This record gives sequence, structure tokens and C-alpha cells, in this order.
Amino acid sequence: MAKKSWIAREVKRKRTVALYAERRAALKAAGDWEGLQKLPRNASPVRIRNRCQLTGRSRGYLRKFGVCRIAFRDMARAGLIPGIRKASW
Repeated sequence: MAKKSWIAREVKRKRTVALYAERRAALKAAGDWEGLQKLPRNASPVRIRNRCQLTGRSRGYLRKFGVCRIAFRDMARAGLIPGIRKASW
């Protein structure tokens, strides 16, 4: 599982992005690049990292399901994901 501080940092970034979204859009539309640079770095949506909802893992993230590959495999094996089953041939 990811460190609690990393998960908390991502939550804080998401909150900052939501807080400055309108202001960023207005500055971009006006072409005010100097004003845009004065905003906090974490106000940019590019800085958000996708993390697994269950473990907080950042790598191997499956966007469609919102979990990492390891958690996806465990959930699929347990039958917790509708329509997904283990392949066999």
C-alpha cells in the first residue's frame, strides 16, 4: 500500500485544481500567461497522478476500473467485477 502522505498529497492536489479551475480557464482565455504563472503549481491538472482507489498504487493503473492491476486481478478472481472472468483455453 502507498504511504498515507502520498495519498493525502494527491487529495490536496485535486482540491487545489478544483479551487483554481475557473481562474485558470479565465486566464487562459485572456492569454494572460504571466497571471497564469503566478498561480500555485499544484493548481494545474497535469500534476494530478492517477492512483488506485484501494491501495493508492500509482503504477499499473487501469483507468476504466479505477484500480491498479494487482487489485483488479484480485477483484476479478473473487468475482467482484461484473462481466470479467478469468480466461482459460
